[in-house]
Order: sequence, then structure tokens, then C-alpha cells
Amino acid sequence: MRIYLDYNASAPILPEVAAGMSEVLSLTGNPSSIHRDGRKIRSLIDDAREFVAGLVKSTPDSVTFTSGGTEANTSAILGSIKSGVVSRALCSEVEHHSVLEHVAPSDRIPVNADGILDLVALEERLKSIEAPVLVCVMIANNETGILQPIRDICEITHTHKGLVLCDSVQGPGKISIDVNELEVDFLTLSAHKIGGPQGVGALIQLSDTQLSPILVGGGQEKKRRSGTENSAGIVGFGIAAQYLSKFQHSNELLELHFRLEKALVDARSDARIVGNGSVRLPNTTCVSLPGVPSERQIMNLDLAGFSVSAGSACSSGKMERSHVLMAMGLEAEVVNSAIRISFGRDTPWADLERFVEYWASL
Repeated sequence: MRIYLDYNASAPILPEVAAGMSEVLSLTGNPSSIHRDGRKIRSLIDDAREFVAGLVKSTPDSVTFTSGGTEANTSAILGSIKSGVVSRALCSEVEHHSVLEHVAPSDRIPVNADGILDLVALEERLKSIEAPVLVCVMIANNETGILQPIRDICEITHTHKGLVLCDSVQGPGKISIDVNELEVDFLTLSAHKIGGPQGVGALIQLSDTQLSPILVGGGQEKKRRSGTENSAGIVGFGIAAQYLSKFQHSNELLELHFRLEKALVDARSDARIVGNGSVRLPNTTCVSLPGVPSERQIMNLDLAGFSVSAGSACSSGKMERSHVLMAMGLEAEVVNSAIRISFGRDTPWADLERFVEYWASL
């Protein structure tokens, strides 16, 4: 039996989600049609919109469904620039590539050795730009699990008339997210990180700003994102969001997290936990084993039945040095030997214990 420890790449789909999507796939109708068949599917999408909004304490009107987190981030960045609301985008050096690709290297703000955005550098950069900008910062890093001080970032950015995009793809189900407390302008989500299907996400818009759509045509999603809705995927997203609202499992995850990291360093004194001094997601551990390259660890673990990764899974299966760990200024031997373990509420301690036992023998 394989042991799956790569939840940050994609969490296992929930049985309730698969069942609900199967029912939708049996229906016929376009959600934009005004006849009964179309209205039935439209009603299911409306219910899903409410559940997804509730996941982050927002309102259904704020939710625009997309094909995933990448499109949601791109829509917020290009849409705000195209509309003329902001002149350009800034971001941290540890963002997901769906953000980094839209930001010039000179507009990337450094992080400190703990992986936290340099707030002084952010403010200095904002002072040097006259026109309003969009500041893009993820709430939790997908590789290290390190959390960013989003409220402080929003306060600084808003003082300079800018807007804030918060990539929250890794947050739900692991930490509580309330858009009213964060005071962000845009927030992005992805269904398959919370037990929903791949290929569907959402852009949550809290600002009154009118974004220019990057997909035009039929005018779906209140003209924010044209194209026939992925009805089954959206319903699956809604079911996953509704399921999460029933469980407050941070304490369970925290206990597993603490036990795992203690076991790792007890088993190998040369192990190094990345971001150990920072507040992190309770399901994510980035650990380095100097002298044993990441590739070798992952391949050996895979052959032994363990699924882990060396960082983001969004690079077409390629193994590259982590831009996140390099931005933190970590030594090459740490960067080259780090792997990520990420798990869920349903991961038994026995699986993590078996992982540590095998990993320690590498």
C-alpha cells in the first residue's frame, strides 16, 4: 500500500465530492439556458458559490469561478493592470510561478531568512512608485508552509493607495481564513487543494474595483469570466468547501506536525527543518538532509511506496532548485537536499511513523 504525503500538490478527492460530481454529470443542460434543465444546473452552481464564499467568510457575489488558482491569480493581476486601476504588480520572491511570471525581477520584494516578506523593503518600494500598484503575497507558502503577515502588508499597501492580492490556495482546511479580518482586495482559491476536483478555482473580489476580464465572449460569471461553467467541477468545489466547514481540525494537524518533526530530528541529527522559527501551516514540513540530494530521496521514497515532493508540483514534472529556499538565503547543501512532506486530517500517525523510519535510512 502506498502512503500519500503530498497534499499540498493535490489532496485526495473526497468521496462526497466524487459522488456529487457524478450526479451533475448525469444531468443535461447549459447553466445559461432559461429552461428547466438549465435552471437546475444554475441552481447547483449558485449553491456552490455560497459554500465557497463561506469558506473564507465572504459573500456569494464576490466569487468568480475559474479553471484553478493559476487563472485566478492571472485574472487579478492582468485584470487590474488592464483596467488601469494599478500601474503594475509587485510580489514577494517566494510566490507561486503563476504570480512571479507577471512581475518583473526588479519588482520582487525580498524575504528574510525566516521566509517572511521584508516589510521595510516593501514600504520603500511603494514609496518609489507614484501610481498605485497591486501587491501579491501568498498567505502560506506551498513549499515551506510559512505564513505571511497579511494584515500588516495590507496596511502598508493601502496607505500607499495600492491593492493586495492574497494567494490563499494552501490555506483553507489548515488555517482559518476570514477576508474581513485580512482586509485584502483579492483572494484566490483552488478546489483540488481541499479535496475537490482539479481544474476549478475561484477569485474572491472584495474591492469595488472593476477588473477587465481576460476571457471574453458569452459574459458568464457576471461578465468577469466568459465561458460555459465547469458545472460538475464547481459543484465538487462547493461540496468540498461545505465539508471543510464541518471540521475544525487544526489541533489534530498540529499534533501530527509536532510529532513528525520531532521524529525527524530524533531519527537524524543532521536533519534541518526549514522555517522552524516561523509560524507555519500545521500540515507542512520542509526538511533537509544534507548530503542526500532531493532527487535521490524522492526516487528512493517513491520506490518504497511513499509520495512526497521537492516543492511545487507545477513545473511539468521537472526537478529544479527551489526559488523559495534560495530566496531565503539558505546554503546550497540545504536547498539541494530538501523535500516537502504534506498531509491531511485523515493521515494516520502510523503512516508518518513508517515514513520517518524509511527516510532515516537514506
